[in-house]
Amino acid sequence: MKLAIIGTGYVGLGVGVCFADLGHKVTCVDVDKAKVTKLKKGIPTIYEEDLPEMLKKNLANGRINFTTSLSQGIKEAAVIFIAVGTPQDQNGKADLRYVLQVAHDLGKNLKNYKVIVDKSTVPIGTGKMVKQTIAKNYKGEFDVVSNPEFQREGTAISDFLNPDRIVLGFEKPNSHAVKIMKELYAPFKKPLVITNLESAEMIKYAANSFLAIKITFINEIANICDNYEADVKMVAKGIGLDSRIGDKFLEPGPGYGGSCFPKDVSALYYFARAGGYWFNLLETVMQINKHQREIIVAKIKNMVDGKLQGKKIAVLGLAFKPNTDDVRESPAIDIIQILLSRKAKIKAYDPIAKDNTHKILGKKITYSGNPYLCAKGNDVLLIATDWPEFKNLNWKKIKKLLKAPNIVDARNILEPAEMKEMGFKYVGIGR
Repeated sequence: MKLAIIGTGYVGLGVGVCFADLGHKVTCVDVDKAKVTKLKKGIPTIYEEDLPEMLKKNLANGRINFTTSLSQGIKEAAVIFIAVGTPQDQNGKADLRYVLQVAHDLGKNLKNYKVIVDKSTVPIGTGKMVKQTIAKNYKGEFDVVSNPEFQREGTAISDFLNPDRIVLGFEKPNSHAVKIMKELYAPFKKPLVITNLESAEMIKYAANSFLAIKITFINEIANICDNYEADVKMVAKGIGLDSRIGDKFLEPGPGYGGSCFPKDVSALYYFARAGGYWFNLLETVMQINKHQREIIVAKIKNMVDGKLQGKKIAVLGLAFKPNTDDVRESPAIDIIQILLSRKAKIKAYDPIAKDNTHKILGKKITYSGNPYLCAKGNDVLLIATDWPEFKNLNWKKIKKLLKAPNIVDARNILEPAEMKEMGFKYVGIGR
């Protein structure tokens, strides 16, 4: 099948490469000329496992190509995926300007029947808005479908190819679009959730918000464990074995971050209010998540006798999670900014997120080439992102490099007893 993907960010590029790898003919469209130039050369513009190899392979076999021309990109496509960003606006609501701009441009360029798929995460009612926007300039037939993505950054390729379920929302249950989308996803052999546009749009927000609540809950439990002789890892294990709860997203830390959870929780909260419902639970979740950063800062402050000004802090990890270079809403960046506001000096290391961090923090911090250089001469070492390599560092060497053997492990990747035996003053989360 011939497909067009509008937008080549974390969602669009992964979706495009995966569909190409499944044998479809894919054209990816983006307004960023520099990005398109790189992608045409097989140079990924995001960090993602398996992406470089798959991109080069499908460019070589002609199953994927890139263009800045919308009219050319959609000309032969049977299905057009809208995969542009939906960031928070200044009020916390989902900003739909890019989605609606694509819809406007599609209306100007459509010549025959197409299935238009909202792959971007969009609030309830967006599908109908897209339909209305296109229809202002195109009077022919087309269908709009909601097909939310459930891909995690770092494992987006694997998540797309091995989904738990595929959600499809349609305006009409018997439209031509139903047949086309079923055919497109037939090879996956996974449960299809076929519903209306509004329910499909709500599913993505409900899923991400529930996971954010789960993370927030275990952080609250961890904070209570810190006041008693309880180990949150054992608590999480004990409740996670309950089949009604499950063990995923029960890892305490500095709070959720990234490009999805913060904006999706906020968007659901605000469009619930717009519909006349005050979502008190999500309001509390957002407050707790923000405060969790302050709890980490307080742990660091306690390590240096209650005074942060002039203290040197080494930070391991800048991305919001491992296996990605994405620093959007990263807890590490938030914590660094709080520390900077309190006159601490920061030296940081991340395997791949340095460049994206520099766009936000510039020269306000010092960037190190490896974890050992990062640790050297500092009063406290903070583990802010749980990169696997951090667990296997030579901690005896790091102890010698630090000015004082103080560790705040905001990701609980180390064992307290082992670190204390080595002579560290160690603090985790709820341990």
